Amino acid sequence: MLFVGGGLGAEEPNDVQQQLRLLLQQNQSLQEQLRKQQIMIDSLTSKMGEIQSNQTSRSRELESSESAAKPSASTPKDSGGFNLGKVNISGEGSVGILTTGSEGKYPHTQFRLNEARLFVEAPIWNDVYFYSELDMATPEEQDVQLRLGEIYLDVENVSQLWGREGTLNVRAGRMYVPYGEEYLSRYAIDNPLISRSLTDLWGVNAGLEFYGRLGKFSYVVAAENGGISDTQDFESDKSVAGRLGYDPTRWLHVSVSGMRTGDLSVSGDYMSAMWFGNGFFRSIGSTQTTTFHANLVEGDVDVSLPRGHVKAFGGYIRYDDNDPTANNGRDVYYYSVEGMHDLTRKLYAGARFSQILAPGGFPLTGYGDFGDYFLNTLSTELWRLSLGVGYRWSPNLVLKAEYTFERGKDLGGDSRKHEDFVGAEAAFRF
Repeated sequence: MLFVGGGLGAEEPNDVQQQLRLLLQQNQSLQEQLRKQQIMIDSLTSKMGEIQSNQTSRSRELESSESAAKPSASTPKDSGGFNLGKVNISGEGSVGILTTGSEGKYPHTQFRLNEARLFVEAPIWNDVYFYSELDMATPEEQDVQLRLGEIYLDVENVSQLWGREGTLNVRAGRMYVPYGEEYLSRYAIDNPLISRSLTDLWGVNAGLEFYGRLGKFSYVVAAENGGISDTQDFESDKSVAGRLGYDPTRWLHVSVSGMRTGDLSVSGDYMSAMWFGNGFFRSIGSTQTTTFHANLVEGDVDVSLPRGHVKAFGGYIRYDDNDPTANNGRDVYYYSVEGMHDLTRKLYAGARFSQILAPGGFPLTGYGDFGDYFLNTLSTELWRLSLGVGYRWSPNLVLKAEYTFERGKDLGGDSRKHEDFVGAEAAFRF
């Protein structure tokens, strides 16, 4: 028994050693596999890093090219668009159902394609970019038709030549008249309401524009033809407009704007390129009047709130002409106050009150009949109160509904009524 027991005890260490050797071999094999796997993981990580680096580089190049048109009002912000190589195509618009009182712009309730715009942007060379806007439908036009909006060459950061980033940029072509600030948010996707203010001052004209920023100050100034014609100018005198902005804090922005339309030809230009009161500046003199002009000044305030904003502006217009039979000089005053508040993350409510005062009488169309209140009847005052709600399904799709009260008086003392506006609209962009 002792012999047998001694034999088993002598063999047991050999078995254990053999098992340990097997475990050691298995462990070494596993470590070799882990080492190979780690090498493969490191290789894949390196390749992914290269791919991400290349994607980031291309993304930055794309962002740089897409920012070419800034700070243009018409550039669709955060809209994405389609990239065809270096060309970026985007668009926006709105559809809705609109109606007014019996004496208004839409006396019969109608479904309407209210806005449809296509934007094309592309880099040309270094900091030189091309930007264009094609308007297929706008609230100002009764019918759907293709028109040219902005189209220009943008030479960015010219001031880098003397070591100042962003101080001077230059545009040449057909651009928005840089007067006031309402035109910066007048497109349906940016406007919290469906309507605009009564003044709705904006225009597109051919010329040369300079813009830039220096610290908390920003500026834009342009010299343009002044008349409504897209192809020629009928007077040597040019329109000059500019705006100086100041941002003392992140929540407050103020600006002051000035403009002169320059002398416009009654027989050639007919009307100014500047839109005012749902019409244009036109001659109100006799048939012997050959030129007319308007000078404007405006102040704007924009306060950003945690759940909304308050915007206000007010201005003065001086109209005159060379009518030899009468003094047709007119003083026109206007103002607007707008508020918007987010009720929830997506639901908001907005209101705007605006008024135009023209003691001597002036063409003020508003939501009234264009043929009457722009071409024939002068008004002394007009006010508009717009109340609306909106729901943001996404940054690219907003549903809105609005009721607008509009009242006024014509030069003869008759009241303007039956022009109230009701509408619902879906605004979109891509």
